[in-house]
Amino acid sequence: MPEPLTRVYLVAAGQFHDIDHARLELLKLLAEHPSIRVTVAKDYADTAAIQASDFLITYTCNLVPTEDEQKALREYIRSGKRWFALHGTNSILEFLANGVNAPENAPILMETLGTQFIAHPPIMPFTVKVTDPEHELVKGIGEFETDDELYLCRIHGDLHTLLHTNFTGEATGFIEKDWPDDEPRPVYYINKVGNGEVLYLNLGHCRGHWDMQPIVDYYPNIERGSWDKPQYYELLRRGIRYCLDRVH
Repeated sequence: MPEPLTRVYLVAAGQFHDIDHARLELLKLLAEHPSIRVTVAKDYADTAAIQASDFLITYTCNLVPTEDEQKALREYIRSGKRWFALHGTNSILEFLANGVNAPENAPILMETLGTQFIAHPPIMPFTVKVTDPEHELVKGIGEFETDDELYLCRIHGDLHTLLHTNFTGEATGFIEKDWPDDEPRPVYYINKVGNGEVLYLNLGHCRGHWDMQPIVDYYPNIERGSWDKPQYYELLRRGIRYCLDRVH
């Protein structure tokens, strides 16, 4: 029998990234499932439509829901739904004279997501390591090298980490630039919230020439990060399948 209809809510919006690229690639992956119909949004304002969806996918940066929207998102997950959160969904950025700040002024959102972005070192190659090699979301993928933003985050709650990396050193350009501890840095994890789950995969940086406005008028480099890696697409496909399998 055919799979029943599944309604997906995709929020792809924000600053400092090539949101168009990410949105298009995610829609292509969702289109691999004929039973999925997608609503594409620029924010979290339509909480009723989110509540009516079967699962949520987000690729954002510096897009902060209101407090009421944060509460609605938390209740959506608590009710048993899933949120596949990507890259900068947990970011709040302020560009100050002495560096980039990550104000912690959306605690409900960050506690729901399980982390808040604080800083990253300059983009450079690093190794993504498998924390839970038997989990269906990452089994058989193995370690891989990527050239991406290595997220340094404040952790909230007890995460089930699937992928991690290691970093000790300086996140140049950020207010919280010193990261001397040698704790594993989560790259992909599950955060259980009530009866539901947030899947958070923080790889996936991408940026084009005009995506740093108004900070920089023309950005010299086109950056694709992990979007150039087959492992990333496999992780995205598995995340979508995981959410889909738990709808019906």
